[in-house]
Amino acid sequence: MIKYYIPFLIVVVVISGEKASAQDPQFSQFYAAPLYLNPAFAGATGQARAGLNYRNQWPSIPASFVTSAAYFDYFFEEYNSGAGILISTDREGLAGLRSTSVSLNYAYQLRINDYLTVRPGLSAGYVIRNIDFARLTFGDQFDPVSGEVVLPVTSEPINLDNVSYLDLGAGAVVFTENFWLGFAAHHLNTPDQAFTETAESQLSVRYSVHGGYKIKLPKASYSKGQIPTRRERSITPTFQYKTQGEFDQLDIGTYVTLEPVVFGLTYRGLPVKTLNGFPNNESIIFLVGMTYNGLNVGYSFDYTISDLGISSGGAHEVSISYVFNPGDKRKPPRNVRQIPCPKF
Repeated sequence: MIKYYIPFLIVVVVISGEKASAQDPQFSQFYAAPLYLNPAFAGATGQARAGLNYRNQWPSIPASFVTSAAYFDYFFEEYNSGAGILISTDREGLAGLRSTSVSLNYAYQLRINDYLTVRPGLSAGYVIRNIDFARLTFGDQFDPVSGEVVLPVTSEPINLDNVSYLDLGAGAVVFTENFWLGFAAHHLNTPDQAFTETAESQLSVRYSVHGGYKIKLPKASYSKGQIPTRRERSITPTFQYKTQGEFDQLDIGTYVTLEPVVFGLTYRGLPVKTLNGFPNNESIIFLVGMTYNGLNVGYSFDYTISDLGISSGGAHEVSISYVFNPGDKRKPPRNVRQIPCPKF
C-alpha cells in the first residue's frame, strides 16, 4: 500500500525536509507544449499559434498530479524573431500543492546557410506556489504511543504565505529540412521553493536534449487530371533526454503521419540506470492526433510499467493548438524555415 502514498511523501519532503530537490512536471506530448519544452520554439511556425495542454497523472490515486498550460506565440518576420507567453499551473498531492507560472519567451531565427538554421531563445517567468496546510499533519501532532493525532496545530515553523520567485531559462534549436536538435536549460537561477524557514527546497536546473529526423514517404499516385494532395506522409523518430538533480529520463519513440491522422508510440524510462535499486522504466505512451487547416488535436495515454503499476490509472493527456496568420495570405511566409518536428 505504500506506493499509493509516494506523492504525499514527496509533498512532505518538499515542505519540511532538511534539504529537498524538487522536480518539474512533464508532458508526454512535449512537442505540443513547445514553449514549456524550449524557449527557442517561440514563433517556430512562422505564424501565430495558440495552444492548450492538460495532463492528469495517476487519476486512480487520491494524490494525483494535474498539469495545465496555455500559450500564445507569434513570429515577427521583419525582425526574424518569435515571441510568446506561457501560463501553466500544476497541482500535486493530497495537500493540493499548487504552482502557477507566467513566462515570456523570445527566440531569434538565424539562417546559417542554404540548409542549416539556428534558433537561440530565452525565457523569464514569475512563479507563485501555495499549499493547504490544514490537510497535512506533522510528527509533533501525533501521540508517540497510540499514533493518533492529539494536537490540532503543529509547532513547525511553516510559512503560511505564498512562495514566489523569478524563473529564468534558455535554449537553442538547430535544424534542416528534415532534422532538428534542441537543447534547453530551465531554472538557471535555481530558486528556493521552501515553505518553512528551516528547510531548503532548491529547484535544480532542468536540462533537456531533444531531436529527431523526418522521413518523408512517397506521395500517392494520381490519374491524369487529378489534383495532387499536399497532405504530409512521413515517419519521424524522436527522442528527449532530460535530467534534473538526481533524476534523469529518456523518451524515445516514433510518429507516423498520414494527414489528417497522426499516430505515436513512445517509451519513457532509462533501463541502464536504477533509482533506489529499482529499474528506471516508467511507461509506454500511445498517441493519436488529428490535424486540419491549422487545427491540431492530440490525445495520449501513458501505460504505467513501473512498480507503481497500471492500477494508478496511468496518465491522460490532451493537447489543442491552432496555427493561423492574421492579415497575411501567405501561410507561412515562404522565406521562413520551419522546424520539422511533430505537432504533438
